[in-house]
Amino acid sequence: MVEFPPGFIYIGHRLHHLVCPLALVYAGSGTWAVVFERPAPRWLRVSAYLLSIPVALTWSVLYSYLRDRREAARRGAVLAPRVKSWWPGGFDILLSVAHGFRKGHIGSPFDQYCQEYGPVVNVRVVFEDRIFTTEPEHIKAILATQFKSFEKGPVLWDQLSGLLGTGVFNSDGETWKLHRSMTRPFFSKDRISHFDIFEKHAEDALNQAKARFQEGYPVDFQDMVGRFTLDSATEFLFGKSVRSLSAGLVYPKHCVLVQNKEYTNHLSNVFAYAFSEAQSQVAFRSRFGSSWRLAEFWGDRVRKQVEVCHRFIDPILEDALETKGKQTTAQVRIEEKEAFADTLLGHLVNCTEDLTVIWDEIVNILIAARDTTTATLTFLIYMLSQRPEVLERLRAEVLGKVGSSKRPTYEDAQNMKYMRAVINETLRLYPPVPLNVRTSTEAAMWPGVNGGPPIYIPPKTRTPYSVFLMHRRKDLWGPDADIFDPGRFLDARLKYLTSNPFIFLPFNAGPRICLGQQFAYNEISFFLVCLLQTFSSIMLAEDIQTRPDPKRAQGTGWGSQEKVTIRHHLTLYVDVSTGWPSFVDLRKVERCGVCP
Repeated sequence: MVEFPPGFIYIGHRLHHLVCPLALVYAGSGTWAVVFERPAPRWLRVSAYLLSIPVALTWSVLYSYLRDRREAARRGAVLAPRVKSWWPGGFDILLSVAHGFRKGHIGSPFDQYCQEYGPVVNVRVVFEDRIFTTEPEHIKAILATQFKSFEKGPVLWDQLSGLLGTGVFNSDGETWKLHRSMTRPFFSKDRISHFDIFEKHAEDALNQAKARFQEGYPVDFQDMVGRFTLDSATEFLFGKSVRSLSAGLVYPKHCVLVQNKEYTNHLSNVFAYAFSEAQSQVAFRSRFGSSWRLAEFWGDRVRKQVEVCHRFIDPILEDALETKGKQTTAQVRIEEKEAFADTLLGHLVNCTEDLTVIWDEIVNILIAARDTTTATLTFLIYMLSQRPEVLERLRAEVLGKVGSSKRPTYEDAQNMKYMRAVINETLRLYPPVPLNVRTSTEAAMWPGVNGGPPIYIPPKTRTPYSVFLMHRRKDLWGPDADIFDPGRFLDARLKYLTSNPFIFLPFNAGPRICLGQQFAYNEISFFLVCLLQTFSSIMLAEDIQTRPDPKRAQGTGWGSQEKVTIRHHLTLYVDVSTGWPSFVDLRKVERCGVCP
């Protein structure tokens, strides 16, 4: 079967928008010749052909605006304020959004738009409306009170399907309900409170960290914890770990030692890089809306990375199907059957033998189980490196509640209130999924802002929202909203949250609330306890860490405070521009004087 480049597909889907105006001009020329018994002047025909497409586009845009304004007025509502654009189609806005994404300015330029226009704005890009909001009541409507009026939508599915397929995070309606029902049983309390999986992988990671410090080198924490979460997630989901920690930890880029070829080519490293790149590409597509194929005109950039991921996961899926075949012929022991059936993968292969369906669901859950937890632990440790007084109090709680050597239990994790506050404050300032989007399935109404009239949302309109920016709003969290202070979840400032729970949404809300929320809290808490039982101080290796643009430090706001470069694809992460294999941030954890 012939496969066309993405750009050709885009043009083919929209060819009628080009052909129809030209066809009308052609028909009009024929009518002119019949009525006036002579052809229209050549200058008139040429002008009509040249202007037909822009005139048709302008009329379409104007008609849509007038229709939406009329519908809003009929309901006693208003339209969201539109960001001014100096270029036709908002291409100047598109360039600004793409620049912000490339430079790692999270939320840029939407944060500036919200400061100028308010918490909800219409950002029109490539002739498509996007109603962007950071207002809790609007996000509440999207996720909960008007849940049936908003869905992921065809545009988002088109952008993400190359990686996520029809998995739980990229589906709607009955398909989403089916995937949700399949995964829900695997996040019950008896499963997520089982800490044996965390223990062995945390011990492996921290032992390697101690060995690296003894060599005199700092540790790339994000890389290390990414391996810990990958090994823990695959054992939890698949029944066996992929043992990414067996590849060892990466050395700093300035290190005279060169990573051996076996490390560079280790399948888990190749997978992690390809997985991250695939997510970056699908996230970049979101900036272009339905026109993303124009940015990948000659080739699908996601596909080549997904093919690498397939080489990593497909053997695991094939082994699972083979295990299922042995079960039907009674070739495995009862214990092995029970162990296999106790995993998400075992449950999926018992439901279907369609590798595509299984792949889609596994990849969706793997992102949720690995990347989000990695992000939270990474930014938590980064914050502890900047706030030694928080580290001291947190470590005192760990040693007081658990001790210096005891393995933490589920009850320990629940009883450490300050640790939960530290985790929540990290999730507030650095939510793993900083931006999200839905599409209206029908006309909807959002509550007005500051007592103003309600806001009309036309059908089939994309409605992106940012919890990252909402979590930093000073009118919602107080004047110190930009400051990392876990105490806000324990003292009188908690009134901001208790009066409006929808100002804190790191795990989403409503029917699509994250099923793995408690699993994430448990895994993060367990690893933190083990880390603080082993190490007493944490420092950022600023001589190695890639720093943000110096121009940002001269400005104001949260971005000027950062000492690391923050980026995001589907999830948040810390970036360094060093290339493979050292593609994540480097930071140093100093050993306690009594540690071996």
